[in-house]
Amino acid sequence: MRYKGSCVNATFDQVRSALECGQVIPFFQPLIHLRGGSLSGFEVLARWEHPEEGPVLPSNFIQVVEEAGLMGRLTEQVLHRALSTSMASGLPPRLSVNVSPSQLRDSTLPELLRRLGEETGYPLELLTIEITESALVPNMDQAKQVASQLKGLGCRLSLDDFGTGYSSLHHLRGLPFDELKIDRSFVNSMLDNRESRKIVAAVVGLGRSLGLETVGEGVETERQAGMLSWLGCEIGQGWLFGRPAPAKDLRGMMERPTFLEPHMAKIRAIDAGRSSLEAMPEQRLALLEAIYDGTPCYIACLDRQLRYVSLNKRLADLNGRSVEEHLGRPMREVIPHVYQRTEKYLLRALKGESISDVEIFREALQHGQRDKTLLASYQPMLDEAGEVIGVLVGMIDITARKKAESALRRRDSRTRFFGTAAM
Repeated sequence: MRYKGSCVNATFDQVRSALECGQVIPFFQPLIHLRGGSLSGFEVLARWEHPEEGPVLPSNFIQVVEEAGLMGRLTEQVLHRALSTSMASGLPPRLSVNVSPSQLRDSTLPELLRRLGEETGYPLELLTIEITESALVPNMDQAKQVASQLKGLGCRLSLDDFGTGYSSLHHLRGLPFDELKIDRSFVNSMLDNRESRKIVAAVVGLGRSLGLETVGEGVETERQAGMLSWLGCEIGQGWLFGRPAPAKDLRGMMERPTFLEPHMAKIRAIDAGRSSLEAMPEQRLALLEAIYDGTPCYIACLDRQLRYVSLNKRLADLNGRSVEEHLGRPMREVIPHVYQRTEKYLLRALKGESISDVEIFREALQHGQRDKTLLASYQPMLDEAGEVIGVLVGMIDITARKKAESALRRRDSRTRFFGTAAM
């Protein structure tokens, strides 16, 4: 069986005949838990079993179906077979299905799903309805009404191709979504494109903060899967985990829980060197706030231009300014006298070098302060791909220790002097 990559020039009569003859059938593509490699479910994809061309992708006939007003009929046919096949497998898996923009504006869609659930016995609580953002733009009020009815049936809602639409945040606020699907364009380019990586990280963080599950589409390599896993994305979908397969293969895919093991070993290796806290932006923020507030150290994060991105109040007080007066400003402007003495360490850290145990003498800047001796560390901050994005500066106060060492040296000096004099 082969997939057509080019258009078969489908006509209205051909499409209608295909539906009448039952040639449009469901294929199933696995959805995988990235951390453990277990099966999460399947996305249901329509394929036209063309008598001459073989399986034809939806992109080659779906526009004709839309123009002919046959989307409801196609969805009913494909989904009825998919739900029936799932029930026949013994333990029905979770299924996801994408609905077209026209269907989301069709008030009969919830009734169709309710009837299909009753006819097949498939629990609609296991069904996720994927909605592309373009479907929401023309008539948001109608979309809200249909979405509310779908939720009333127990269905989950997924916002598909997130980040490529018009006003994603507005739609997240307006509809009761359960899941975000990260568009394959970001997944495919995130290893080589820093902006794509940051978008993926931001989507995952947004999903976590809103209590939404995240799914990465178009996963083709272990490196992509490992990156998604590290960023905290829960589910992966793509050719790495399996191409869409016909209904006859469904039971086999469900009965092979370790079919991903060769890939998972590499994915775990990619993920192993990074802590889970680093993968979860909201937990990372909480961790940093706890460290900043509770540590007896002076801490600052500087970007590649050596501007303050964050710092704790202890360091701000040491510099004689508020935290707000630091943020976004270069260190050379805030504390020029200190910057001149530490610039060489900062520049070395920006080149990837870790520098520790640097003694810095800080004169008192304000009345009531005392001179301090600090032990400083300058560590490069790395992003998901290991690129240096700034410098983490950490300092501890060793003034008391230095005074004690000085006192011991004076005592030893006096002891040696008087001991020599007595001889």
